[in-house]
Amino acid sequence: MLWIPCLCGSAPCLLCRCCPSGNNSTVTRLIYAFFMLLGVGIACIMLMPGMEEHLKKIPGFCEGGMGSSIPGVKGHVNCDVLVGYKAVYRVCFGMAMFFLLFSLIMVKVKSSQDPRASVHNGFWFFKFAAATAITVGAFFIPEGPFTTVWFYIGMAGAFCFILIQLVLLIDFAHSWNESWVEKMDEGNSRCWYAALLSATTINYALSLISLVLFYVYYTHSDGCTENKVFISINMLLCVGASVLSVLPKIQESQPRSGLLQSSIVTLYTMYLTWSAMTNEPDRRCNPSLLGIIGLNSTTPAGQDRVVQWWDAQGIVGLILFLMCVLYSSIRNSSNSQVNKLTLTSDESALIEDGPAPENFEEGDGTNRAIDNEKDGVTYSYSFFHFMLFLASLYIMMTLTNWYSPDANYQTMTSKWPSVWVKITSSWICISLYVWTLVAPLVLTNRDFD
Repeated sequence: MLWIPCLCGSAPCLLCRCCPSGNNSTVTRLIYAFFMLLGVGIACIMLMPGMEEHLKKIPGFCEGGMGSSIPGVKGHVNCDVLVGYKAVYRVCFGMAMFFLLFSLIMVKVKSSQDPRASVHNGFWFFKFAAATAITVGAFFIPEGPFTTVWFYIGMAGAFCFILIQLVLLIDFAHSWNESWVEKMDEGNSRCWYAALLSATTINYALSLISLVLFYVYYTHSDGCTENKVFISINMLLCVGASVLSVLPKIQESQPRSGLLQSSIVTLYTMYLTWSAMTNEPDRRCNPSLLGIIGLNSTTPAGQDRVVQWWDAQGIVGLILFLMCVLYSSIRNSSNSQVNKLTLTSDESALIEDGPAPENFEEGDGTNRAIDNEKDGVTYSYSFFHFMLFLASLYIMMTLTNWYSPDANYQTMTSKWPSVWVKITSSWICISLYVWTLVAPLVLTNRDFD
Protein backbone atom coordinates (compact mmCIF):
# COMPACT_ATOMS: atom_id res chain seq x y z
CA MET A 1 0.00 0.00 0.00
CA LEU A 2 3.03 2.27 -0.04
CA TRP A 3 2.15 3.34 -3.59
CA ILE A 4 -1.09 5.05 -2.48
CA PRO A 5 0.63 8.29 -1.29
CA CYS A 6 2.29 8.44 -4.71
CA LEU A 7 -1.10 9.13 -6.27
CA CYS A 8 -0.93 12.53 -4.60
CA GLY A 9 2.80 12.97 -5.18
CA SER A 10 5.00 13.65 -8.18
CA ALA A 11 5.54 11.65 -11.34
CA PRO A 12 8.81 9.99 -10.22
CA CYS A 13 6.99 8.27 -7.37
CA LEU A 14 4.96 6.24 -9.86
CA LEU A 15 8.04 4.54 -11.29
CA CYS A 16 8.80 1.05 -10.09
CA ARG A 17 12.22 -0.29 -9.16
CA CYS A 18 12.56 -2.10 -12.47
CA CYS A 19 11.90 1.07 -14.51
CA PRO A 20 14.92 2.72 -16.13
CA SER A 21 16.06 6.10 -14.92
CA GLY A 22 14.38 8.87 -16.83
CA ASN A 23 13.67 12.58 -16.68
CA ASN A 24 10.76 13.89 -14.66
CA SER A 25 9.60 15.90 -17.68
CA THR A 26 9.30 12.79 -19.84
CA VAL A 27 7.58 10.65 -17.18
CA THR A 28 4.98 13.38 -16.65
CA ARG A 29 4.20 13.63 -20.35
CA LEU A 30 3.84 9.86 -20.63
CA ILE A 31 1.32 9.84 -17.77
CA TYR A 32 -0.73 12.56 -19.46
CA ALA A 33 -0.53 10.55 -22.67
CA PHE A 34 -1.90 7.58 -20.70
CA PHE A 35 -4.79 9.79 -19.55
CA MET A 36 -5.48 10.57 -23.19
CA LEU A 37 -5.27 6.93 -24.29
CA LEU A 38 -7.62 5.90 -21.49
CA GLY A 39 -10.21 8.37 -22.78
CA VAL A 40 -9.71 7.10 -26.33
CA GLY A 41 -10.28 3.54 -25.14
CA ILE A 42 -13.55 4.52 -23.43
CA ALA A 43 -14.70 6.34 -26.59
CA CYS A 44 -13.92 3.25 -28.69
CA ILE A 45 -15.95 1.08 -26.32
CA MET A 46 -18.90 3.44 -26.80
CA LEU A 47 -18.73 2.81 -30.54
CA MET A 48 -18.68 -0.98 -30.32
CA PRO A 49 -21.69 -2.70 -31.94
CA GLY A 50 -24.27 -4.00 -29.49
CA MET A 51 -23.35 -1.67 -26.62
CA GLU A 52 -26.83 -0.13 -26.51
CA GLU A 53 -28.44 -3.56 -26.29
CA HIS A 54 -26.20 -4.49 -23.37
CA LEU A 55 -27.13 -1.27 -21.55
CA LYS A 56 -30.82 -1.90 -22.07
CA LYS A 57 -30.45 -5.27 -20.33
CA ILE A 58 -29.71 -3.42 -17.06
CA PRO A 59 -33.12 -3.28 -15.31
CA GLY A 60 -34.50 0.24 -15.22
CA PHE A 61 -31.27 1.86 -16.43
CA CYS A 62 -32.30 3.09 -19.88
CA GLU A 63 -35.10 5.57 -20.32
CA GLY A 64 -38.25 3.58 -21.02
CA GLY A 65 -36.52 0.31 -20.10
CA MET A 66 -38.38 -2.62 -18.57
CA GLY A 67 -37.77 -4.12 -15.18
CA SER A 68 -37.28 -2.72 -11.72
CA SER A 69 -36.28 0.93 -11.57
CA ILE A 70 -33.13 2.33 -10.04
CA PRO A 71 -34.07 5.17 -7.63
CA GLY A 72 -33.18 8.55 -9.05
CA VAL A 73 -31.96 7.10 -12.36
CA LYS A 74 -34.98 5.93 -14.35
CA GLY A 75 -36.20 8.60 -16.74
CA HIS A 76 -32.88 10.46 -16.60
CA VAL A 77 -30.62 8.17 -18.63
CA ASN A 78 -31.01 8.12 -22.40
CA CYS A 79 -29.00 5.17 -23.67
CA ASP A 80 -28.89 6.72 -27.13
CA VAL A 81 -26.50 9.28 -25.65
CA LEU A 82 -24.34 6.68 -23.91
CA VAL A 83 -23.39 4.95 -27.16
CA GLY A 84 -22.38 5.97 -30.66
CA TYR A 85 -21.15 9.35 -31.81
CA LYS A 86 -23.05 11.26 -29.09
CA ALA A 87 -21.05 9.41 -26.43
CA VAL A 88 -17.79 10.03 -28.31
CA TYR A 89 -18.57 13.75 -28.46
CA ARG A 90 -19.15 13.88 -24.71
CA VAL A 91 -16.14 11.78 -23.70
CA CYS A 92 -13.88 13.91 -25.91
CA PHE A 93 -15.54 17.08 -24.59
CA GLY A 94 -14.56 16.04 -21.07
CA MET A 95 -10.95 15.31 -22.08
CA ALA A 96 -10.70 18.53 -24.08
CA MET A 97 -11.97 20.72 -21.23
CA PHE A 98 -9.61 19.02 -18.77
CA PHE A 99 -6.54 19.73 -20.90
CA LEU A 100 -7.71 23.23 -21.85
CA LEU A 101 -8.09 24.07 -18.15
CA PHE A 102 -4.54 22.91 -17.43
CA SER A 103 -3.26 24.79 -20.46
CA LEU A 104 -4.62 28.02 -19.01
CA ILE A 105 -3.35 27.26 -15.50
CA MET A 106 0.21 26.47 -16.69
CA VAL A 107 0.79 29.62 -18.73
CA LYS A 108 4.36 30.95 -18.25
CA VAL A 109 5.64 28.28 -15.88
CA LYS A 110 9.42 28.74 -16.08
CA SER A 111 10.83 26.01 -13.84
CA SER A 112 9.88 23.20 -11.49
CA GLN A 113 10.29 25.65 -8.60
CA ASP A 114 7.00 27.30 -9.62
CA PRO A 115 4.18 26.05 -7.33
CA ARG A 116 2.07 25.32 -10.40
CA ALA A 117 4.75 22.88 -11.61
CA SER A 118 4.01 20.59 -8.65
CA VAL A 119 0.37 20.51 -9.77
CA HIS A 120 1.47 19.68 -13.29
CA ASN A 121 3.84 16.91 -12.16
CA GLY A 122 1.80 15.46 -9.31
CA PHE A 123 -1.58 15.08 -7.59
CA TRP A 124 -2.51 12.38 -10.08
CA PHE A 125 -5.44 10.97 -8.11
CA PHE A 126 -7.13 14.36 -7.90
CA LYS A 127 -6.50 15.08 -11.58
CA PHE A 128 -7.94 11.71 -12.56
CA ALA A 129 -10.99 12.41 -10.39
CA ALA A 130 -11.38 15.87 -11.98
CA ALA A 131 -11.13 14.47 -15.52
CA THR A 132 -13.70 11.79 -14.65
CA ALA A 133 -16.08 14.35 -13.13
CA ILE A 134 -15.87 16.65 -16.17
CA THR A 135 -16.48 13.74 -18.54
CA VAL A 136 -19.45 12.43 -16.57
CA GLY A 137 -20.86 15.94 -16.37
CA ALA A 138 -20.65 16.22 -20.16
CA PHE A 139 -23.31 13.51 -20.47
CA PHE A 140 -25.80 15.81 -18.74
CA ILE A 141 -25.42 18.54 -21.38
CA PRO A 142 -28.77 18.93 -23.18
CA GLU A 143 -28.66 17.79 -26.81
CA GLY A 144 -30.00 20.93 -28.51
CA PRO A 145 -27.34 22.56 -30.69
CA PHE A 146 -24.48 21.02 -28.67
CA THR A 147 -23.62 18.33 -31.23
CA THR A 148 -23.54 20.69 -34.20
CA VAL A 149 -21.58 23.43 -32.43
CA TRP A 150 -19.09 20.95 -30.97
CA PHE A 151 -18.69 19.38 -34.41
CA TYR A 152 -17.44 22.65 -35.92
CA ILE A 153 -15.23 23.35 -32.91
CA GLY A 154 -13.88 19.82 -33.26
CA MET A 155 -13.19 20.31 -36.97
CA ALA A 156 -11.21 23.51 -36.32
CA GLY A 157 -9.25 21.94 -33.45
CA ALA A 158 -8.56 18.76 -35.41
CA PHE A 159 -7.21 20.84 -38.30
CA CYS A 160 -4.81 22.59 -35.91
CA PHE A 161 -3.70 19.23 -34.50
CA ILE A 162 -3.03 17.98 -38.03
CA LEU A 163 -0.69 20.97 -38.45
CA ILE A 164 1.17 19.91 -35.29
CA GLN A 165 1.30 16.38 -36.70
CA LEU A 166 2.89 17.79 -39.85
CA VAL A 167 5.59 19.59 -37.87
CA LEU A 168 6.35 16.44 -35.88
CA LEU A 169 6.36 14.36 -39.07
CA ILE A 170 8.90 16.65 -40.74
CA ASP A 171 10.96 16.64 -37.55
CA PHE A 172 10.86 12.82 -37.52
CA ALA A 173 11.86 12.64 -41.19
CA HIS A 174 14.86 14.93 -40.73
CA SER A 175 15.91 13.18 -37.49
CA TRP A 176 15.66 9.75 -39.13
CA ASN A 177 17.75 10.81 -42.12
CA GLU A 178 20.32 12.58 -39.95
CA SER A 179 20.72 9.55 -37.68
CA TRP A 180 21.29 7.11 -40.54
CA VAL A 181 23.62 9.45 -42.43
CA GLU A 182 25.74 9.86 -39.29
CA LYS A 183 25.97 6.08 -38.88
CA MET A 184 26.86 5.78 -42.55
CA ASP A 185 29.72 8.25 -42.03
CA GLU A 186 30.95 6.42 -38.92
CA GLY A 187 31.45 3.08 -40.66
CA ASN A 188 29.84 0.24 -42.60
CA SER A 189 28.62 2.79 -45.11
CA ARG A 190 27.33 0.21 -47.60
CA CYS A 191 24.96 -1.34 -45.06
CA TRP A 192 23.48 1.98 -43.96
CA TYR A 193 23.31 3.27 -47.51
CA ALA A 194 21.35 0.14 -48.48
CA ALA A 195 19.00 0.67 -45.52
CA LEU A 196 18.51 4.32 -46.47
CA LEU A 197 17.84 3.39 -50.09
CA SER A 198 15.47 0.58 -49.12
CA ALA A 199 13.38 2.77 -46.81
CA THR A 200 13.15 5.49 -49.46
CA THR A 201 12.19 2.99 -52.17
CA ILE A 202 9.49 1.38 -50.01
CA ASN A 203 7.94 4.76 -49.20
CA TYR A 204 7.86 5.81 -52.85
CA ALA A 205 6.55 2.40 -53.93
CA LEU A 206 3.69 2.60 -51.43
CA SER A 207 2.94 6.14 -52.61
CA LEU A 208 2.87 5.02 -56.25
CA ILE A 209 0.60 2.06 -55.46
CA SER A 210 -1.71 4.40 -53.53
CA LEU A 211 -1.79 6.79 -56.49
CA VAL A 212 -2.84 4.03 -58.89
CA LEU A 213 -5.53 2.75 -56.50
CA PHE A 214 -6.88 6.28 -56.10
CA TYR A 215 -7.36 6.67 -59.84
CA VAL A 216 -8.91 3.19 -60.11
CA TYR A 217 -11.40 3.31 -57.22
CA TYR A 218 -12.00 7.01 -56.47
CA THR A 219 -12.42 8.39 -60.01
CA HIS A 220 -14.71 7.66 -62.95
CA SER A 221 -14.44 8.65 -66.58
CA ASP A 222 -17.71 10.57 -66.43
CA GLY A 223 -17.42 12.20 -63.00
CA CYS A 224 -15.50 12.62 -59.73
CA THR A 225 -13.80 15.74 -61.06
CA GLU A 226 -12.82 16.91 -57.59
CA ASN A 227 -11.01 13.67 -56.84
CA LYS A 228 -9.13 13.83 -60.14
CA VAL A 229 -8.01 17.37 -59.33
CA PHE A 230 -6.96 16.49 -55.78
CA ILE A 231 -4.96 13.44 -56.83
CA SER A 232 -3.27 15.17 -59.76
CA ILE A 233 -2.33 18.32 -57.85
CA ASN A 234 -0.88 16.39 -54.90
CA MET A 235 1.02 14.08 -57.23
CA LEU A 236 2.64 17.05 -58.99
CA LEU A 237 3.42 18.78 -55.69
CA CYS A 238 5.09 15.64 -54.30
CA VAL A 239 7.17 15.20 -57.46
CA GLY A 240 8.19 18.85 -57.30
CA ALA A 241 9.19 18.60 -53.62
CA SER A 242 11.21 15.44 -54.28
CA VAL A 243 13.10 17.03 -57.18
CA LEU A 244 13.69 20.18 -55.13
CA SER A 245 15.24 18.20 -52.28
CA VAL A 246 18.12 16.92 -54.46
CA LEU A 247 18.91 20.13 -56.36
CA PRO A 248 22.57 21.22 -56.07
CA LYS A 249 21.66 24.54 -54.42
CA ILE A 250 19.57 22.80 -51.76
CA GLN A 251 22.25 20.16 -51.18
CA GLU A 252 24.84 22.87 -50.80
CA SER A 253 22.87 24.70 -48.10
CA GLN A 254 21.54 21.51 -46.46
CA PRO A 255 23.85 18.55 -47.23
CA ARG A 256 21.68 16.12 -45.25
CA SER A 257 18.44 16.85 -47.03
CA GLY A 258 17.46 14.05 -49.37
CA LEU A 259 14.87 11.72 -50.77
CA LEU A 260 14.14 9.90 -47.50
CA GLN A 261 12.42 12.96 -46.06
CA SER A 262 10.66 13.58 -49.37
CA SER A 263 9.41 9.98 -49.50
CA ILE A 264 7.95 10.22 -45.99
CA VAL A 265 6.20 13.51 -46.79
CA THR A 266 4.94 12.05 -50.08
CA LEU A 267 3.49 8.96 -48.35
CA TYR A 268 1.79 11.09 -45.70
CA THR A 269 0.38 13.37 -48.40
CA MET A 270 -1.11 10.32 -50.11
CA TYR A 271 -2.73 9.36 -46.80
CA LEU A 272 -4.25 12.83 -46.39
CA THR A 273 -5.53 12.70 -49.99
CA TRP A 274 -7.16 9.33 -49.39
CA SER A 275 -8.56 10.49 -46.05
CA ALA A 276 -10.15 13.52 -47.74
CA MET A 277 -11.73 11.42 -50.49
CA THR A 278 -13.27 9.04 -47.95
CA ASN A 279 -15.34 12.00 -46.71
CA GLU A 280 -16.81 12.94 -50.07
CA PRO A 281 -20.63 13.14 -49.92
CA ASP A 282 -20.94 11.55 -53.37
CA ARG A 283 -20.86 7.81 -52.65
CA ARG A 284 -20.11 7.03 -56.28
CA CYS A 285 -16.72 8.70 -55.83
CA ASN A 286 -16.26 7.40 -52.30
CA PRO A 287 -16.49 3.59 -52.19
CA SER A 288 -16.30 1.93 -48.81
CA LEU A 289 -13.36 -0.34 -48.02
CA LEU A 290 -15.77 -3.29 -47.81
CA GLY A 291 -16.94 -2.51 -51.32
CA ILE A 292 -13.39 -2.22 -52.66
CA ILE A 293 -12.33 -5.62 -51.32
CA GLY A 294 -15.45 -7.25 -52.77
CA LEU A 295 -17.85 -7.34 -49.81
CA ASN A 296 -21.28 -5.79 -50.04
CA SER A 297 -21.98 -2.64 -48.07
CA THR A 298 -24.75 -2.87 -45.50
CA THR A 299 -26.03 0.63 -46.39
CA PRO A 300 -28.83 0.76 -48.99
CA ALA A 301 -27.97 2.55 -52.21
CA GLY A 302 -30.17 5.57 -51.71
CA GLN A 303 -29.19 6.41 -48.16
CA ASP A 304 -26.33 8.28 -46.50
CA ARG A 305 -23.64 6.08 -45.06
CA VAL A 306 -23.71 6.17 -41.29
CA VAL A 307 -20.66 6.12 -39.05
CA GLN A 308 -18.93 2.77 -38.63
CA TRP A 309 -16.40 2.20 -35.88
CA TRP A 310 -14.35 -0.20 -38.03
CA ASP A 311 -13.87 2.30 -40.89
CA ALA A 312 -10.34 1.94 -42.35
CA GLN A 313 -9.71 5.69 -42.48
CA GLY A 314 -10.54 5.98 -38.78
CA ILE A 315 -8.27 3.07 -37.86
CA VAL A 316 -5.29 4.54 -39.74
CA GLY A 317 -5.98 7.96 -38.24
CA LEU A 318 -6.09 6.42 -34.77
CA ILE A 319 -2.72 4.70 -35.31
CA LEU A 320 -1.13 7.97 -36.51
CA PHE A 321 -2.64 9.76 -33.52
CA LEU A 322 -1.08 7.27 -31.09
CA MET A 323 2.31 7.56 -32.78
CA CYS A 324 2.14 11.35 -32.71
CA VAL A 325 1.21 11.58 -29.01
CA LEU A 326 3.90 9.09 -27.97
CA TYR A 327 6.53 10.73 -30.16
CA SER A 328 5.71 14.17 -28.75
CA SER A 329 6.08 12.71 -25.23
CA ILE A 330 9.53 11.13 -25.70
CA ARG A 331 10.96 13.13 -28.59
CA ASN A 332 14.59 14.26 -28.38
CA SER A 333 15.02 16.43 -31.45
CA SER A 334 18.16 18.19 -32.57
CA ASN A 335 16.17 20.29 -35.04
CA SER A 336 16.13 23.77 -33.51
CA GLN A 337 13.51 25.05 -35.97
CA VAL A 338 11.04 22.35 -34.95
CA ASN A 339 11.87 22.84 -31.28
CA LYS A 340 10.86 26.50 -31.59
CA LEU A 341 7.67 25.60 -33.43
CA THR A 342 6.63 23.14 -30.71
CA LEU A 343 8.01 25.29 -27.86
CA THR A 344 10.30 22.55 -26.58
CA SER A 345 14.01 21.98 -26.12
CA ASP A 346 16.29 19.11 -27.03
CA GLU A 347 16.83 18.03 -23.41
CA SER A 348 13.80 15.76 -23.11
CA ALA A 349 15.40 12.36 -23.65
CA LEU A 350 13.48 9.40 -22.27
CA ILE A 351 16.53 7.71 -20.77
CA GLU A 352 19.56 9.35 -19.27
CA ASP A 353 22.87 8.21 -20.78
CA GLY A 354 24.61 7.99 -17.46
CA PRO A 355 23.93 8.05 -13.74
CA ALA A 356 23.39 11.38 -12.06
CA PRO A 357 22.89 10.59 -8.40
CA GLU A 358 23.04 14.22 -7.36
CA ASN A 359 19.90 14.91 -9.38
CA PHE A 360 17.75 12.10 -8.02
CA GLU A 361 14.90 13.17 -5.83
CA GLU A 362 15.01 12.23 -2.21
CA GLY A 363 13.16 9.08 -1.22
CA ASP A 364 13.53 5.46 -0.30
CA GLY A 365 15.15 4.44 -3.55
CA THR A 366 11.96 3.86 -5.52
CA ASN A 367 11.99 7.32 -7.12
CA ARG A 368 14.09 6.90 -10.21
CA ALA A 369 13.18 9.99 -12.21
CA ILE A 370 15.37 13.07 -12.35
CA ASP A 371 14.05 16.57 -11.85
CA ASN A 372 15.75 18.12 -14.87
CA GLU A 373 13.71 21.32 -14.78
CA LYS A 374 14.97 23.12 -11.66
CA ASP A 375 16.79 25.67 -13.80
CA GLY A 376 14.14 25.83 -16.51
CA VAL A 377 11.41 23.73 -18.08
CA THR A 378 12.39 21.58 -21.08
CA TYR A 379 9.03 22.11 -22.76
CA SER A 380 6.12 24.50 -22.48
CA TYR A 381 3.61 23.05 -20.03
CA SER A 382 0.85 25.25 -21.40
CA PHE A 383 1.50 24.33 -25.03
CA PHE A 384 1.74 20.62 -24.21
CA HIS A 385 -1.70 20.67 -22.60
CA PHE A 386 -3.05 22.75 -25.47
CA MET A 387 -1.72 20.14 -27.88
CA LEU A 388 -3.58 17.44 -25.94
CA PHE A 389 -6.69 19.64 -26.06
CA LEU A 390 -6.41 19.70 -29.84
CA ALA A 391 -5.63 15.97 -29.84
CA SER A 392 -8.91 15.33 -28.00
CA LEU A 393 -10.78 17.15 -30.76
CA TYR A 394 -8.82 15.29 -33.43
CA ILE A 395 -9.61 11.89 -31.95
CA MET A 396 -13.27 12.88 -31.70
CA MET A 397 -13.36 13.67 -35.41
CA THR A 398 -11.34 10.56 -36.26
CA LEU A 399 -13.58 8.14 -34.36
CA THR A 400 -16.67 9.68 -36.00
CA ASN A 401 -14.93 9.68 -39.41
CA TRP A 402 -15.35 13.48 -39.65
CA TYR A 403 -19.04 12.91 -40.35
CA SER A 404 -21.43 15.77 -39.64
CA PRO A 405 -24.67 15.38 -37.63
CA ASP A 406 -27.77 15.88 -39.73
CA ALA A 407 -30.50 18.38 -38.98
CA ASN A 408 -32.34 15.93 -36.71
CA TYR A 409 -29.17 14.82 -34.84
CA GLN A 410 -30.05 11.19 -35.65
CA THR A 411 -27.30 10.20 -38.08
CA MET A 412 -23.82 11.27 -39.16
CA THR A 413 -23.12 11.97 -42.84
CA SER A 414 -20.18 13.10 -44.95
CA LYS A 415 -19.92 16.81 -45.72
CA TRP A 416 -17.61 18.85 -47.98
CA PRO A 417 -16.01 20.95 -45.17
CA SER A 418 -14.28 17.80 -43.89
CA VAL A 419 -12.88 17.14 -47.36
CA TRP A 420 -11.45 20.64 -47.71
CA VAL A 421 -9.92 20.59 -44.23
CA LYS A 422 -7.91 17.47 -45.08
CA ILE A 423 -6.94 18.53 -48.61
CA THR A 424 -5.79 21.92 -47.31
CA SER A 425 -3.70 20.19 -44.64
CA SER A 426 -2.01 18.09 -47.35
CA TRP A 427 -1.00 21.24 -49.19
CA ILE A 428 0.27 22.79 -45.96
CA CYS A 429 2.28 19.61 -45.31
CA ILE A 430 4.16 19.95 -48.59
CA SER A 431 4.57 23.70 -48.10
CA LEU A 432 6.13 23.22 -44.66
CA TYR A 433 8.56 20.65 -45.99
CA VAL A 434 9.52 22.84 -48.94
CA TRP A 435 10.07 25.73 -46.53
CA THR A 436 12.55 23.66 -44.49
CA LEU A 437 14.49 23.18 -47.75
CA VAL A 438 14.48 26.72 -49.10
CA ALA A 439 14.62 28.67 -45.81
CA PRO A 440 18.46 28.71 -45.68
CA LEU A 441 18.52 30.14 -49.23
CA VAL A 442 15.88 32.78 -48.52
CA LEU A 443 16.97 33.85 -45.02
CA THR A 444 20.70 34.06 -45.65
CA ASN A 445 21.35 36.09 -42.48
CA ARG A 446 20.14 33.29 -40.18
CA ASP A 447 22.04 30.25 -38.95
CA PHE A 448 20.18 26.98 -39.71
CA ASP A 449 22.92 24.58 -38.60
